Parts: sequence; C-alpha cells; structure tokens
Amino acid sequence: MKIITKFNILIIAIVLIISNKSNAQELRAPAYPLVTHTPYQSIWSVGNELNGTATQHWTGTDHSLTGLVKVDGKIYRFLGNQSINYKTVLPTTDEEEYTAKYSELAPADNWFTSDFNDSSWKSGQAPFTDDDSQAKTSWKSKNLWFRRTFDLKDKNLKSLFLKLRHDDNIHVYLNGEKIYDVSGWKHQYKFIEIEKAVIKKLKSKNNVLAIHIENTAGGQWLDAGLVTEDLSMKNIEILKANQTKVTLEATSTKYTFDCGKTQLKVTFTSPLLLDDLKLLSRPVTYVSVVVSANDNKKHNVQLYFGASSALAVDSPGQKVEAWKYNQDNLSILKAGTAEQPILQKKGDDLRIDWGYAYVAIPSSKNAKQYISSSNKSLEPFLSNKAVPNSSNKKGTNLLMNTIIDIGTVDNKEIEQLFMLGYDELYAVNYFGTNLKPWWKKDGNTIEGEFYQAHKEYKKIMQRCNDFDAQLKLDATKAGGKKYADLCVLAYREAIAAHSITEAPNGDILFLSKENNSNGSVNTVDLTYPSAPLFLLYNPKLMEGMLNGIFYYSESGKWKKPFPAHDLGTYPIATGQTYGEDMPVEEAGNAIIVVAAIAQQEGNANYAKKHWATLTEWATYLRKSGFDPENQLSTDDFAGHLARNANLSAKAIEALAAYGKLAGILGDKKTEREYIAEAKEMALKWMELAKDNDHYTLAFEKPGTWSQKYNLAWDTILDLNVFPSTIRKTEIAYYLTKQNKYGLPLDSRENYTKSDWIMWTATLTDNQEDFDAIVDPIWKYANETNSRVPLSDWHETLDGNMVGFKARSVVAGYYLQLLKWKTENKK
Repeated sequence: MKIITKFNILIIAIVLIISNKSNAQELRAPAYPLVTHTPYQSIWSVGNELNGTATQHWTGTDHSLTGLVKVDGKIYRFLGNQSINYKTVLPTTDEEEYTAKYSELAPADNWFTSDFNDSSWKSGQAPFTDDDSQAKTSWKSKNLWFRRTFDLKDKNLKSLFLKLRHDDNIHVYLNGEKIYDVSGWKHQYKFIEIEKAVIKKLKSKNNVLAIHIENTAGGQWLDAGLVTEDLSMKNIEILKANQTKVTLEATSTKYTFDCGKTQLKVTFTSPLLLDDLKLLSRPVTYVSVVVSANDNKKHNVQLYFGASSALAVDSPGQKVEAWKYNQDNLSILKAGTAEQPILQKKGDDLRIDWGYAYVAIPSSKNAKQYISSSNKSLEPFLSNKAVPNSSNKKGTNLLMNTIIDIGTVDNKEIEQLFMLGYDELYAVNYFGTNLKPWWKKDGNTIEGEFYQAHKEYKKIMQRCNDFDAQLKLDATKAGGKKYADLCVLAYREAIAAHSITEAPNGDILFLSKENNSNGSVNTVDLTYPSAPLFLLYNPKLMEGMLNGIFYYSESGKWKKPFPAHDLGTYPIATGQTYGEDMPVEEAGNAIIVVAAIAQQEGNANYAKKHWATLTEWATYLRKSGFDPENQLSTDDFAGHLARNANLSAKAIEALAAYGKLAGILGDKKTEREYIAEAKEMALKWMELAKDNDHYTLAFEKPGTWSQKYNLAWDTILDLNVFPSTIRKTEIAYYLTKQNKYGLPLDSRENYTKSDWIMWTATLTDNQEDFDAIVDPIWKYANETNSRVPLSDWHETLDGNMVGFKARSVVAGYYLQLLKWKTENKK
C-alpha cells in the first residue's frame, strides 16, 4: 500500500513539474461537467462560477442543483444561481390546470383588449402544443390567438412578472397594453418583469392576458400566467460565496470557495473508468463538500443541498411524484414522472421522463431530508422552520432537499458526501427489445448501486485520482500541456454521450447519441472520430459501438453492401432513420476502426467474427471508393461533394487496413493484393489531387483545399500507402491558412471541426508544427462566448459555436495520444 501511495505521489509531482515549466495559464472550460453518465444524465455548469448560473442539462434546459452553507448564521450560496421566490397570481399548468379562449383564425384588430367579445372563440385547456403526448389542447396551425380572463382579490401588487413558456414568436398583452414581444422560443419557463404603470391599471374583475403566437419551425407550445415576488423571505440575506479556484480533471470538477470564516471545497466526480464496465455503467456521481475554518477559530456550520425533479422530466409541466426512505444505512430521496412513458419518445432536444432521479446520503441523526414544492424548498434552512413530515408528495416542480448539521468546524477538514443517481429502468429499444442499462443486467437495484458506491467511495476516488494524474502525464508527454488540457476537457463529455447495455445475444452495446445534431443512435461516422479515446482505454467498448451495426447487416435487416448510417433515433434503435446513406464514408469508417481494434487487442479475432461482412464492405470500396460519387461524408453539414479527395483517402486507407487484417488472419495473398492496390490508388490520388503546393478538396478542382485528416491512420496503423511527402506538403500549406481560432475545415467556409483539426495535427512530424495547429483550439475553448458543453463545430474567426455540443466526437482529441502510445509499443 505504501509503494502504491508513493508511486501516485510521484506521478502527481511529475505532472506538476511539467505544468510549472510550461508556465501556461489554466484552461477556462466553455462549460464544466458536473454529472456525466448518459445522454439523459448529463448536468453542466455553464459559467465561470459554480454559483453564477443555474446548472443545466446539455440541451440547455435547467437541471437545477442548489447548494448553500450557513456559517455562524450567515448564509452563502455556492451552487446554482440566486433565484427570486415567487407567489402565484395566475397559475400556469405546472401548478394547476386552466382553460383559456383561443382562435386559429386571424381575429379583429382589437382582439387583445379587455372589452373584446371572444364568445365565438373556442375554449381549450393549456398547454397548447403540437406534442400529442403533452397537449391538453392540440395546436398544429401556424398561428394561435389566446385570451385568458381573470379576477384579482388583491390588485395592490408591488411587483408582477409574466411567467411564460413559448415556441415560437410571441406578442403578449395585459389589459390591452403590450408587455412582451420576442422572436424565438424558450423551452422552460421564463419570468418577465411587468412595468409598474401596467400593474397600476389592473382591475378587480375581468383582466385579460392576451397572446398571439406564431410557429416558424419545429415544435409548438404555449403556457402563460402571472406571478409576484414572495417577500416573506426578503429579510433573509443570502450571500454569494467567493469562488477562488476551479480545477478540471478527467473524472472530477473541483471548486474552492471562501464562505466568511470558512473554506468550502466542492468536488463532482463521475468515476468513468473505461476499463471497469461495472463502475463505468453505475449511474452515480459523487458530490463531496469539505468544510474547514480559515481563521484558526471554531464555527457552527450547516449545509443545504437541493435537486430539482426537473432531472426526471422532459418538460416542466409534467406531473411528478417524490418519496423519501431509508435503506442500507442510506437516506434516500427519489423523484419521477407520474406517467412513466418508458421509451415512448425519441429525438434530439429531449430529456428523460421515465425512471427516477435520486439523492442519497449516509444516514445520520444530523441529516434531514424532505420533499417540497419549489417555492418552499429553502424555508426550513433559511428560517429554521420544521421540515415537512411527509414521505411522499405529488405535484410539479418538486424539490428533493437535504439539510446537514455539520456542527462545530475548526481547521480540520470535515467532509459530507452526497450521491446523485438515476435509474432509467430501460435504456434503449433495440430492434423491438427494451434493454436495461448494463448495471441492471444481473438484477442489481439502484439502492444496491448506492450502497456499493458509498462502501467503495475512498477506493474509487483514489483510482480516479490516479487515472486523472496518469492521463494528464501521458497526454503532456504526447503533445504538451495545452494538448493535455484539451484531452481532460473532452473526457467526460465524450463518454456521457453514450449508453452502455447488453444485446440479447450477450454482446456489449456502447451506443452513442448524436447530440445536438439529429439525435441518431449509433451513428457510424460518430463512432469513427470517437474511436481514439476508447481504443486507448478499452477496445471492447469500440466493439460495443460496432456490434449493433454488424447485427443490422448480418441479420438481413439492412441489405445494402455498406454499413448503415445509424440504428435509429435515440433511444429507439430499430433501424436507420437518417434520410440518406453515406456509402463510402461508413464502409471506410467501419473497416478502419476494426483494424484499429485488432492493433490494440493484439489479434484479429473481432475481424474474423465479422469477416464476411467486412469483405462485402471492402469489395464495395474497391469498386466505388477511390473516386466517390456526389454523396455525403461525415461533414454532411457542408453538403454533397463529388470526387472528395479526403473521402477517397479514407477508402484507400480502409482497403489497406482490410488487407492488413487479412494478413493477420493468415491470408497473405489477400493482404498483398489489397495493399498493393491501395498503394496504386495512392499514387493516382496524388495525380488527381495535386495543386501546386497542396492537394485539393476534390479531384481536379484547382484552387480548393481541405484538411486530409483521414491520412492519420497511414502511420498509426502502419499502413504506409501514402508517401510521407504528402503529409509534409499539406501541413506546410495548412500553416498558411490558420485563423485565430483554428484551421478551417476546407476552402468553402471559415468554420471548422475541432476533432478533425486534432486529427490533422497528428500528421505533423515535429512539436512546433503540432503546437501551431493545436494551440488555436485551446484558445477557442478558453475564449469562446458559446458557454455550452464543448462544441466541435465553430467559426475560426470569432470562436463562436456554429452547431453541435456535448458530442462524443471530442473523444477524437485523443488520436495524438493513441499515436504516441502506439509508437512507444514498437
């Protein structure tokens, strides 16, 4: 044990020495990962300070976590943002049902005034939406006019806010006066303050809230009400804790705060160790809060931790139920929707609304847990009121609350552990069979997972710390500190874009969701750029990304001579839903990744298992891959492109990789044949793509250029079908095309894909050129105004996100580390 400890300390010391030598600033993440397990269990802090904004699901919807500490009676907020407590004046559907008048035909000009006669309008219950699973009144036309008449018992309101959820463009009137006008949409409730002059004109009877909403694209939704500020807690001051430090590690995000006379350390750890599938799949994040005095005196300390039932709903109006109970020396809170529509929704901008969110803590006489409505959650902590006694509550927007009386704190650190978990019940529909998450496959329960997580806490944290230090050390050696920073930044994001489960035949399924794109499940051209991270740390997970694709072809469900683009729309994996095939792209991707698996595993057993299918795909590439027809590649956002030189390079590399696999399996004739043909194609490629000092975007299109990131495998897989001069020529040219925030993807636009830039960097043969290509991506991550889980598609001139966030493809940042480790094995 002492030897292990000394070794760990040595690793950390080496990392610190390397870091100090670089004298580089710390990377400011675009967003900081807090809870990262699956595409549904994914919570982020999207600002510089943990207490500066509400915590969010990767889609941007609030998944609110709240943390407060009371030090000698003074209250400090360290987690989540300061929110106003509201009292309802006119309820929205998250509080109670209501009926309004509406019309889908354009009314008279005075339709929004109090004295307008709406007797001919229809009556309908809110919300108004095109989502039939949520609608009380179905609205599918382009326009909707809405009138809600109400009385007031007390019209002497000191403040008034419009509470609104809408999709899309909206105009809002109160008693004939316009109070809000905006183009766009908001998928959670927002609160818009109403001017005092409008409030003064409110009446005791027959006030009218009138709305015109227009659908411009996508979904439709309308729900509106009024609230006022609850002043009952106004005399209690909540101070903002002073955040002094944030440190991002591969498996943890660590914050330090000054809270008056105490120091607070908060660490979020999702222990995603890829070589341990049991731990990897366990849906439990540790939240450690450590308190100590910073003035050599003693202080009385209490903690509050709150988690919203929003963690278990898709939309805020859904009815939820929550419980508290004790099991295995743990105190547990649980919340989920009343409806429980298991695997009934699919798509991209969706949150899970089946299964249950949990907060668990070690049982203690100093701990109190309770369930409350959102506007009553803090009262027991702020004003020392008794906690609600009920062990069960129904409603909307509930809070799971925990108060810990730490007691007296001095200079010695005291730790309190919270555990956040989620039980999906079922993870995916896989060709008609609902599959449980991997951790449930042997009958395990969420309570059992919490018990093990608590029991193994210290050991797991040590393993995570060791892994974080080793990863940083290796990545720094492979590419320098800034490269290591980017690897750390990408780690949890890449993994949390997947779900791990077991196929009916016992195969691992490691299924990606194409986040913030189209929501596809198991997209092959996401598997390809994601490969480096998983090849490094567990090639079996790479098999898990391909098993479903092979099954789709080998079962006869997919009949084409190349792989499908996807298996469906997450979480429904019942067949391709993308509207167009990518024949050369997906065939090349699959073959190259299988060859990379063989390299990492030291055998071609996986290739042998699927040899007939691989041969069919290689035969297709042999016929159609060299000079691709007008088709899409993985960069489909850039449009169709015929004679794509980079796509051709992928096909050539894939044919060589197939030949190499054949050789490993003992078929030397096929190996010689395919590698010789790939080398002939490479020479012809050079002729067709040559354009003076670089190679073109498409064959025989002078004046164009593109990143030839697919050439990376030529050296990593030791294929060597392209002369090294191509890489040197391309790198020299790329260095003349750099912008402030990176190298454009190609000559068509100034936007780029950061994962491909990181692949392109591996084509360099010296540290100076590598840094020149990678450093602008570090600068982009550090400076972008797009405060979202790292976007892989951004503008190189201003560093703003174009599209895509929270995607698995950032695992491609690890290609240089894969290359370095592969070279060091030789």
